[in-house]
Amino acid sequence: MAIVFVSRAIPGDALQRLRAAHEVTVWPGSMPPAPAELRAAAGAAEGLLCLLTERVDRALLDAAPSLRAIANYAVGSDNIDLALTRERGIPVGVTPDVLTEATADLTFALLLAAARRLTEAAADARAGRWRTFEPAGWLGSDVHGATLGIVGLGRIGRAVARRAEGFGMTVRSTADTPLHELLATSDFVSLHCPLNERTRGLIGADALARMRPRAILVNTARGAVVDQTALRAALERGEIAGAAIDVTDPEPPPPGDPIFEVPNLIVVPHIGSATRTARARMTELCVENLLAGLAGRPMPHPAT
Repeated sequence: MAIVFVSRAIPGDALQRLRAAHEVTVWPGSMPPAPAELRAAAGAAEGLLCLLTERVDRALLDAAPSLRAIANYAVGSDNIDLALTRERGIPVGVTPDVLTEATADLTFALLLAAARRLTEAAADARAGRWRTFEPAGWLGSDVHGATLGIVGLGRIGRAVARRAEGFGMTVRSTADTPLHELLATSDFVSLHCPLNERTRGLIGADALARMRPRAILVNTARGAVVDQTALRAALERGEIAGAAIDVTDPEPPPPGDPIFEVPNLIVVPHIGSATRTARARMTELCVENLLAGLAGRPMPHPAT
């Protein structure tokens, strides 16, 4: 029986399987443990189930010398120093596939909401600014027949493309079109690439300047793929028509961050996988990864 630390309470009942085989402690707070708290809580752990909010770096690994399996409650692993875990022989697992459809659904919900200015229109209706039928009020962008540019044609990008077909959209992606051309020819640009050194800040001032004035940017990937300062400036100057983001940099933005005051921007709190089914299945995959890793077997869903 191994000691396992879980950095936050997570949905679903799959943790019972883990508890049946190992000694499991779950962080009791509603907020993530601070780095020092995480190091102290995981100090004796042999297994770690963590979230994107936790940095698994040298300081943590040094503080947890018995650690021999890590399960990350996410499709990605940019919060984990994979080079160091490989060096130390610690397998790392992630939760692929299960959040594909949920995230693609949210992507299209954000695309539609930004295109048709739904949050603005709903706020005006509640505030009494809906006085009559307004022939020139709350005018948005057509989605049907528009061109959608997808940056990163992995599982989620392909799922978004399938949804776009139902709207009669022309779909292009960085799999077949250079980024600069895709940005210049798309009515909507949706980001689905992983965060790494090549994609960090990929959508900056130069990239935004290439986009059409009526284009809309959607980001359900990672916040740091977009230069948030450049996005804010582009929206304030009207260089693009709008944006909708599920992820920010940092995440969440600090209180009073000007990102919340930017015109034509929808910000939601990283809810791409926030369906009961997807989140419970993520827990199941984490448990499968930890049970295998702690037993010395290959993890069924390893980080790459």
